[in-house]
Amino acid sequence: MTRQRPIFITGHKNPDTDSVCAAISYAHLKSRIEGDHFIACRIGRLNEETQFVLSYFDVDEPPLIKDVRARLRDIEIRQVDAAKTGDSIKSVGTRMHDSNVTTLCVTDDKDLLGIITMSDIVATYMQIRDPQFLSKSEAYMGSVVEALDGELILGDASERITSGKIVISTSAQDPDLNLESGDIVLICECDELPEHITESGVSCIIVCGCEKAPEAVIKQAREKGFKLIITPHEMFIAANLISQSIPVGHVMDRDIPTAFHLDDFVVDVREAIRTERYKYFPVLDRFDRYIGMISHRNLLGAAKKQLILVDHNERSQAINGLEEAEILEIIDHHRLGSIETSGPIFCRNQPLGSTCTIIYRMYLENGIEIDKTTAGLMVAAILSDTLILTSPTTTEVDREAVLALSKIAGIDYENFGKEMFRAGAKLNDKSADEIIHLDYKVFTVDEQTIGIGQVNSMSDDELDAIKEEVLPELDVTRNKENLDMLFLMLTNITERSSDVIFAGPKALQTLKNAFGQDAKDNVVTLPGVVSRKKQFLLTLVETLQT
Repeated sequence: MTRQRPIFITGHKNPDTDSVCAAISYAHLKSRIEGDHFIACRIGRLNEETQFVLSYFDVDEPPLIKDVRARLRDIEIRQVDAAKTGDSIKSVGTRMHDSNVTTLCVTDDKDLLGIITMSDIVATYMQIRDPQFLSKSEAYMGSVVEALDGELILGDASERITSGKIVISTSAQDPDLNLESGDIVLICECDELPEHITESGVSCIIVCGCEKAPEAVIKQAREKGFKLIITPHEMFIAANLISQSIPVGHVMDRDIPTAFHLDDFVVDVREAIRTERYKYFPVLDRFDRYIGMISHRNLLGAAKKQLILVDHNERSQAINGLEEAEILEIIDHHRLGSIETSGPIFCRNQPLGSTCTIIYRMYLENGIEIDKTTAGLMVAAILSDTLILTSPTTTEVDREAVLALSKIAGIDYENFGKEMFRAGAKLNDKSADEIIHLDYKVFTVDEQTIGIGQVNSMSDDELDAIKEEVLPELDVTRNKENLDMLFLMLTNITERSSDVIFAGPKALQTLKNAFGQDAKDNVVTLPGVVSRKKQFLLTLVETLQT
């Protein structure tokens, strides 16, 4: 059975309670209907209010995902064992053939040392001119035996060849051979070794065309301390095969091509290898240890990550790398924004007070029973977005949902809502930048980029302290994020009023035009304005578009 690809459900940046609870609740609904491959996630740090809600209902924080571009860990990594520097080019060539690759990485344990290609092996055969190639490459005796399909009668397979040249004798009786100490001699099958060989000081005798070593030859080799190899191949074949015993470390390319890590983005890797001459590239773990290889073909087959967006549909609010992902659904209660899709998708956008109200209706429509924990999460989200059902965004559907869900969750929604807001208002240890981004969204209106944050509290004293701390930092944040205007709503839930502090050359005039209020001490007070979506943003949009 084919495993289903994971589908990630995510809210917006700077996640609020509705965003996080909607992702969790919708993932639960989709899993009940279609299977357990739906994963709720978050794309930012949770604020105190949301942390309180999750803790209250004993729910783990969703995993943090910062970017949905496909990474190398998301595609097939070719699990081809690396070669060692001492491996013969014959064994490496055989492994390439069996694995249907033309490249192998060379490692020392796990550390990447170089790379060997079939072209390197072929070039080695063509370029051998030096009869001392075995000693110069320090080939293993066992590799010589392997290359010749032979048998080591006398000697140590793990010993390296460090001196001497290859000498080919077409006749064992040839007295004119230029033999020196340490040489390796290939001879035809014979009953015994002639004196000019036994007294020459050579290190190894290779008897060609031989299935079984003559006892006399074995005795002579043992007495003189020769290494003795027999091979069934005739002289011509053996002379050609012996070069395959050269170790990979002698011929590999130590100028390692670009290596990549599991967390590298596929789109970046594609660009990096576009002009490379290699077909395969090493992949390393975070400790720079070799894992496997990828090819151009692997990258072509990289599937986009699949997403469902909840509580937003503005590109500026969405997860990084959205353009490299496949959006399957959008569930939201805000104005339609700037996200485009490559094809038709399921989109549910309703003018309700909370995304979780929409999801609550979807549970009912699908006949799925809502458990106590999920009910608690959804009612918390609705209370958060509607300011305990007092916001102008609140609808009768929201009220019905809160009554039904709070009954399932076993809570008094008014008392719970106040406790939740008190928990979220603990901002004493927050920096100005953190306060600005607690509940913060970026919107594009007529080519102007506007940041709007909101802080809810039940205390004027706390809001006044926030004003003093945040005002000097607003313009810093605006410039850092390349915004045309930045507004922070400081909303007193009890008094149903918001003080707005702002930054940007046109910010004050825009507020005057929109609400008819002037600033006092760099603050514009807006009685009755508590909803960012339905009151503040909507009025700004209408003003900027006129």
